[in-house]
Amino acid sequence: MKNKNSLSLVTGKDFDIKQYLNTCINLRPSSLIMDDLKWKYMVRSAIRGKNILLLGPTGCGKTLSAQTVAKAIGREDNFFYFNLGATQDARSALIGNTHFDKKTGTLFKESSFIKAIRTPNAIILLDEISRSHHDGVNILMTVLDDLQRYLRLDEKDDCEVVKVADGVTFIATANVGNEYTATRVMDRALLSRFPVKIEVTPLDKDSEFNLLKNRFNISDEDQLDILKAVCEIAEHTRKQVKQDDSKLTNFIPTRSTVEIAELIVDGFNLLEIAESTIYPNFSDDGGVDSERTYIRQLVQKYIKVESKDKLFNDPLKTDQPPF
Repeated sequence: MKNKNSLSLVTGKDFDIKQYLNTCINLRPSSLIMDDLKWKYMVRSAIRGKNILLLGPTGCGKTLSAQTVAKAIGREDNFFYFNLGATQDARSALIGNTHFDKKTGTLFKESSFIKAIRTPNAIILLDEISRSHHDGVNILMTVLDDLQRYLRLDEKDDCEVVKVADGVTFIATANVGNEYTATRVMDRALLSRFPVKIEVTPLDKDSEFNLLKNRFNISDEDQLDILKAVCEIAEHTRKQVKQDDSKLTNFIPTRSTVEIAELIVDGFNLLEIAESTIYPNFSDDGGVDSERTYIRQLVQKYIKVESKDKLFNDPLKTDQPPF
């Protein structure tokens, strides 16, 4: 059942977007941590059919944000997802394929993307657009342009032109930065097609702790201690990687802490978690000066020396190195 406040139930000329946006905070679920202004801006932009670009590091909740706003305004049934970073053949994924049948001859099969842009009031998620092949970007240029909004099916004999339906909102996600391999520099022409740009930032340790504690119903004191340690370690890596003289080139994203929280519920201790899910993400090149060594020393700050010891008898200041 859709939320009673969902936009899909608001019809007619009496709809007041100002009044709606004043109450839209109530539509944001507890599973999404985003400040009020960014949420309000994203909801407003989706209602207005604006192209939205969500920027931020991997695993910080960009895809979740797009899915959540679609559900919040009652358009989850018209939500379409396309991972441009995983698309090997952009033309096939965005336009379609030409097939040959012995009985009917050559025929053209439209892509699911064509169905999406034909759907009025659809919300179309273009995930990892910064990893998209240049063919995909070229195809999207006319689709995303407010003055054009069409896609030419040049694989089809009659070169049909498909107009983007009324009310369609495109939401793209991008990882921007030198630390992301296989990403492409988004040129000004592409960026200009997204008038709305929203930075999705990683959670701080307290917000992440509360989110994971509530999501997995963690109440055991020992498990809460481990979860708190993980959130502090994750925040430290996120702060460290931003420093000019950083000892790290990678960090622990929220996507990883969600997996770790499940391990905590399943009875894994902090050392087991570190060995299985944290250390493998950091290079051991360089021996004692390696990222792996740095992370091991960081985690060691939180390992219980004896079973009776408090896990946080020497808490780490997350803005300082662990040694």
